Amino acid sequence: MNKEKLIAFFKKETILCISGILAFGSAFLIPPDAKYMEYCDIRVLVLLFCLMAVMGGFQQLGVFDRMANLLLARARKMRQLATTLVMLCFFSAMFVTNDVALITFVPFTIMLLERANLQEKMIPFIVMQTIAANLGSMLTPVGNPQNLFLYTISGMEIGEFFAVTVPYVGVSYFLLYVYCYFQGKQPLVTEKQEPKKNWSVKDKGFLAALGVLFLFCLLAVFHVASHWIVLLFILLWFFFFQKGILKGLDYNLLLTFVFFFILIGNLGRISVIRETLQYLLLGREVLVSFLASQCISNVPAAVLLSEFTDRYDLLIAGVNIGGLGTLIASMASLISYKYFAQVPGAKKGKYMLYFTLWNIIFAVLLLALNKCIPYVPAIDLPDFWFLK
Repeated sequence: MNKEKLIAFFKKETILCISGILAFGSAFLIPPDAKYMEYCDIRVLVLLFCLMAVMGGFQQLGVFDRMANLLLARARKMRQLATTLVMLCFFSAMFVTNDVALITFVPFTIMLLERANLQEKMIPFIVMQTIAANLGSMLTPVGNPQNLFLYTISGMEIGEFFAVTVPYVGVSYFLLYVYCYFQGKQPLVTEKQEPKKNWSVKDKGFLAALGVLFLFCLLAVFHVASHWIVLLFILLWFFFFQKGILKGLDYNLLLTFVFFFILIGNLGRISVIRETLQYLLLGREVLVSFLASQCISNVPAAVLLSEFTDRYDLLIAGVNIGGLGTLIASMASLISYKYFAQVPGAKKGKYMLYFTLWNIIFAVLLLALNKCIPYVPAIDLPDFWFLK
């Protein structure tokens, strides 16, 4: 691999490369031994693989495109269009992950706005879709990788999990709806979408099978079914019926998890680092996990900090709110930006300004909400006047 390809790979998979470098670096401090085998949480990796595969299968069938076209056919005014596009990402991310929601609906939004000559709405709509996907995915254990990881290792009941996430998601929905409402009543004229062909018998069979597989995945997440049995069914289905899906999965995300498992396992065996992180987190779990997410993204932050605190409820809140802020705070945000950057004449600087402004607004409001939730202790932030 030549220098140009290495640079391109590093830019595309920055978190993977950094996590790999850190993992190998930590191996010099803690030489490989038998304990390395205990680092990786295989169940998390298996469940993440299964969910990615099933979502890929749904996407190949065009399920999400059909859903979007059905809802958009009812939009007559600008606020209806904004509400539809934003809430598609918000609600779908709860079940298909924030990544899949943005991969599906952002290109669709770009195409739709270009057809309607509404290019000036591209930046606000895409930015708000990104925020919606990151916040909507907070609701469920399968909404994003950090939730799946923290829910799995914490042993929380599903009711306990929802007790943490529902207040934040409820407020997020209200804020997003208010934003969409103020887009106004401007009449909307778009090109009529060509009707999709009816599902074939084969497609209907595939759709039913994928629905069953998704149900099995949920049962495995909630400890009702064995994740190994679900993995077996997933592999058999995709090997015989949708083999191409397995080739296109994001294996780099799985490898990133492995690298961070190694790094965290080694750091946990260094007493000075372990005690320092435990001290920093004590009583400041939400703030520390939020700030860590701004630097290393919320998925690595969740994996890293989970080793040094047992307040998983606060970590769930912190890393999910932490998806707001910088462009790398949530890797899903990079997906939206990459799609927008490919649009001819894209104003990248304006996008970054708008993205940063609205992410900060949402982050500040949700961090402030932390003080109003009785089961989440208020964080002491004497120097942050805007959170008082």
